[in-house]
Amino acid sequence: MALALILVGQRLDFMAPVRTQLSIVAAPFYWVVDVPSKMLGEFNDMLSSRRDLMADNERLRAESLILNAKLQKYIELRAENVRLRELMNSAELLNDTVVVAEVVAVASDPNRHQLVVDKGSRDGAFVGQPVIDATGLLGQITEVGLLQSRVLLITDSAHALPVRVSRNGLRAIAEGTGLIDELALTHVAATTDIQVGDLLVSSGLGGRFPGGYPVGEVVDVSIDPGQPFAEVRARPMAQLDRSRNVLLVFSEQKSEE
Repeated sequence: MALALILVGQRLDFMAPVRTQLSIVAAPFYWVVDVPSKMLGEFNDMLSSRRDLMADNERLRAESLILNAKLQKYIELRAENVRLRELMNSAELLNDTVVVAEVVAVASDPNRHQLVVDKGSRDGAFVGQPVIDATGLLGQITEVGLLQSRVLLITDSAHALPVRVSRNGLRAIAEGTGLIDELALTHVAATTDIQVGDLLVSSGLGGRFPGGYPVGEVVDVSIDPGQPFAEVRARPMAQLDRSRNVLLVFSEQKSEE
């Protein structure tokens, strides 16, 4: 009967209304049957979109890290350029010949304030040579190798240098205290005219350091009525714990020798 109806329906038009009505009745069944397929397709699309979003997020995160690393390097390069510019401007103000050196190591012992620079005897470095940075006197060379030299900082407890007060010419000895940000002036009479804020410069006495280099600024003057000497503390002018590039000073006196 089904085959007969199919053949009759294909040959005769009077079955067309019946087919139309049956298609209307069957439409919900087609929709229900198609729902799982649509849901599966949408679920696959959702998974694919999620995977794409996760991949994009990972890629953007990696790119962000790379850009941040490059930005930090650019910031450091810019800061280094500023430091070098300040250093060269300082060198232009000097009458002495200077050579730029880079700090390559620091002393591992916290009680020793020493640096290692990348200039040695091949570059003309010598024991006792003054070392400065853009803001003041840093120290002196104590050991010289072919390619590197060791610098003793002015704050080391074994270091002392003659200074004078720029304001009135008062002479004193500035000794290292073992603290990176402090110098002590020894044997300063309690009646001496020295004040907080006074600038200390190298006096040139002894012939080790040329005169006139900034050494420190007086930050504290303590006077005990029962003591003959005042306790004077000063802050180094040089950036002892931050300088990356320094200047080795070749004074005219040393050159003539």
